[in-house]
Amino acid sequence: MTVDDTQLQTEDLAVGYGKHLVLPQLDLAINAGELVALVGPNGSGKSTLLKAMARLLRPRRGIVYLDGKSISQYATLEVARRLAILPQSHTSPAGLTVRELVEQGRYPHSGPLRMLTRQDHAAIERALSLTHMVALADRPVDTLSGGERQRAWIALTLAQDTPVLLLDEPTTYLDIGYQMEIMELIASLNSQHNITIVVVLHDLNQAARFARRMVVLNQGRIVADGAPVDILTPEIMARHFRINAAIYHDDVTNTPVFIPYQSVKSSDNGPS
Repeated sequence: MTVDDTQLQTEDLAVGYGKHLVLPQLDLAINAGELVALVGPNGSGKSTLLKAMARLLRPRRGIVYLDGKSISQYATLEVARRLAILPQSHTSPAGLTVRELVEQGRYPHSGPLRMLTRQDHAAIERALSLTHMVALADRPVDTLSGGERQRAWIALTLAQDTPVLLLDEPTTYLDIGYQMEIMELIASLNSQHNITIVVVLHDLNQAARFARRMVVLNQGRIVADGAPVDILTPEIMARHFRINAAIYHDDVTNTPVFIPYQSVKSSDNGPS
């Protein structure tokens, strides 16, 4: 990995809430064009890291670099032109339609009068189409199902049209069919449009299927980082996810798959 390749990087990063330090010291570099899955048990710091990389949380210590420059040195609109984030939780004003919500993704690109241009409308329609929300575009967001709302927010993020996407559990609330469609869309944005994507996922098989690199966090620290075949191992599953699992190779997708068969008791730290 060279400096020129690195698009997003944390250096000696420490982040917390109040007196609680979630990330005590974290160094992570994301190459341009990578699709990286952040995985780990609940409370390991995945969402906190994503927010810190998007400048939504101020670090206690350390630096986040975006395109080789400290992210704190960018104007807010410039950050929003370079990086979009879909947080884990989000709300919209009552009565706001899906189209109106997605239009907000164009704010970083708008002029002083905030009038939508032909390019803006094209980006909005593309985002609605990619997320299968065209038929629901005029529906108020607060009348949608959980899965439909999630797709509406993903459409907003796509309308922002940035070279970097940070996605915090984008398949939450979606049924298995839409989960696959969203993950296929994410993979397509990465492979066909060279968008750098960092995605938080709880489904490890899904992460191994679509990401080329998995980063495991536990207790605020990176404990494993590599290709899915190096991450989905019985040792890592036991030590960091507290499960005993069988690992198989799927010939169809050419990726590892795990099947959990027993929890690791709290008194057992797993393999040494």
